[in-house]
Amino acid sequence: MRLQTFLLTAAGAAALSTSAFAADDVIQTAHQDEPTEIADVVVRALPLGRAGDDVGSHVALLSGDELVHRRQSTLGDTLSGIPGVNSDTFGGGASRPVVRGQAAPRVKVLSEGAGLMDASEVSPDHAISGEPLLLEGIEILRGPSALLYGGGAIGGAVNLLDKKIPTRVPANGGEGVVEYRRGSVDNEEAGVVGATVGGGNFAVRIEAAARKADDYKVPDWDEPRLDGSYNETSTATLGASYIGSRGYLGAAYTEQTSRYGLAGHTHEYEGCHPHGDHLHCGGHDDHDHDGHDHEEGEEHDHDHGVPEVRLKSRRLDLRGELSDPLPGMENVRLRAGYTDYQHQELEEGVVSTTFTNEGYDGRIEAQHKPIAGFKGVVGLQLSKSDFAAVGEESFLAPSTTKNTGLFVMEEYELGDWHLEGALRQKWQEASALGLPDAEHKPFSISGSAVWHFMPGWSGAVSLSRSQRAPSAQELYADGVHLATNTYEIGDSGLDVETANALELTLRKTAGSTTASVSAYHYVYDDYIFARTLDQFEDFRLIQYSQADATFTGLEGEVRQQLTPWLSASVFGDYVRGELKGDGGNLPRIPAARLGVRAEAFAGPWSGDVEYSRTFKQNDIAAFESETPGYNMVNATVAYDVELAGVKSQVFLRGTNLLDELALNHASFLAETAPQRGRNLVLGVRARF
Repeated sequence: MRLQTFLLTAAGAAALSTSAFAADDVIQTAHQDEPTEIADVVVRALPLGRAGDDVGSHVALLSGDELVHRRQSTLGDTLSGIPGVNSDTFGGGASRPVVRGQAAPRVKVLSEGAGLMDASEVSPDHAISGEPLLLEGIEILRGPSALLYGGGAIGGAVNLLDKKIPTRVPANGGEGVVEYRRGSVDNEEAGVVGATVGGGNFAVRIEAAARKADDYKVPDWDEPRLDGSYNETSTATLGASYIGSRGYLGAAYTEQTSRYGLAGHTHEYEGCHPHGDHLHCGGHDDHDHDGHDHEEGEEHDHDHGVPEVRLKSRRLDLRGELSDPLPGMENVRLRAGYTDYQHQELEEGVVSTTFTNEGYDGRIEAQHKPIAGFKGVVGLQLSKSDFAAVGEESFLAPSTTKNTGLFVMEEYELGDWHLEGALRQKWQEASALGLPDAEHKPFSISGSAVWHFMPGWSGAVSLSRSQRAPSAQELYADGVHLATNTYEIGDSGLDVETANALELTLRKTAGSTTASVSAYHYVYDDYIFARTLDQFEDFRLIQYSQADATFTGLEGEVRQQLTPWLSASVFGDYVRGELKGDGGNLPRIPAARLGVRAEAFAGPWSGDVEYSRTFKQNDIAAFESETPGYNMVNATVAYDVELAGVKSQVFLRGTNLLDELALNHASFLAETAPQRGRNLVLGVRARF
């Protein structure tokens, strides 16, 4: 079905379901929900109803108009540009968030608190199954604030906020949204439709999104477009809830299908294999370790075309909250998800490898009533993942990972001080076909103090000791992984890694000048990383190893309200990752950034223009290459208008307006898959 037909059909359904609604009762103005830094907004990923100003470590929220304007086809691209957040871009179909220099498996992506359970943690060419077009907000938790989600969030957590399960009965019986957008750099067409209807104690949500994009244009490159950067995705959800005076219980079913290319994929090295800690490619006499000579014509004549991923994800979510369930207990909150995920990688239309992941992730939190001034929550989290890769790139044996976690968090108000502490004990069991089982018991503890030393000012210090158990990939990998041009070797004897972290944060949340700045230092004991043992041309032999490491960084933003209708901001981030001693730099650490932004509002008009400089990255690891710096100019203009009696917004968003070649050092494909060239997106969004 053509995208236009899908959108027209969906829009008609939404219009019919919402025609009786009074638009003014549910519409917010375009600028009411726009802040990117959390001040008085409750952080939904954290219990106890805490606002961002009372969280010891840096928290950010992308929501409202800014989320609508910034949304791209992948989650990583959508978030890249927020101070402290980058993306490990992989063409147009996949990218994961990189938080403070860390990506999966140290950055956990959550759906309203429950893990997504897709295959994105295994490789950067595997798309995150969350659909940015269907989100109402994205929370980014960093440092100790993410501890409650376990070792998989030791670097941070990204919580996707959605409306798939209603938590209230809509005013006047219903509400809805319709959006359509068109992009220039890749001929993208995308659309969204969603409606929530209800009465009495019941509410139902139906929503869908679809996009289709061609290969995107790249400036100053060998080819005008990046081959294999196309993306075609559709997502649909049906959810329902029972809503009472003390809480709600609801469920939703989501199905997503996606088809996207694998940019930079090559088969030149599929015959490479290790001899001890050296690579062997081609004939046994052809690989000279010292010079890495390679016979002309060998392993270079395989032109298989661009491989393609075809993805299908089926997910069931269950959520609920109940206040005053038992004496001494304020409320209970449930978050759970079950995912049946599969994606196939095709070569010239033939399936070469099939990846599957079937599993669940669930947590229940119980908040007790105040005891001697202490407010707190205890919780239990259970998860299981059955992962398999079958075919030419089955570098990881079929594996099962089970996790059980217990956690407790308490907070206390002492004058101008907000104090909090948390503990988490986890038990992980991992097994793989024909390989030794592995059991780990990581333990984490954190504490923070927030001092409101002046009205509108606060300072915070956070300390934590967090542990992470090795992933199944780090334990059991053994084979060629062509997506990253590596031969991966795991180690079933890996132990837990431990991060000792210190973070200092200064915030100003009132007045014409507002700011949030954080400095942090992580000291890792037994940090697990992919150590490069040997390299042949662009192909590397890596082994998952452990060594002590440090991460040090700074991130923040300062905003000045110049006039009632004009503001200006300065923002930036920097992170340095190093192995202790003479071990050198860690790989794929994002380059430093510094930028300025101006925002203006005049009646129905609003807009912003942003300039940022990404600096040259010359703090590189062994076998890495430097990436040059580049300038980025982005701008948005929006106009609020009534269309057919419905309050709407028309917007135009331009990115990379200087049309500069941008190489992302955090990407495995930094030198082979540049970022998009100049792009203009025209969109219209209506709320009923």
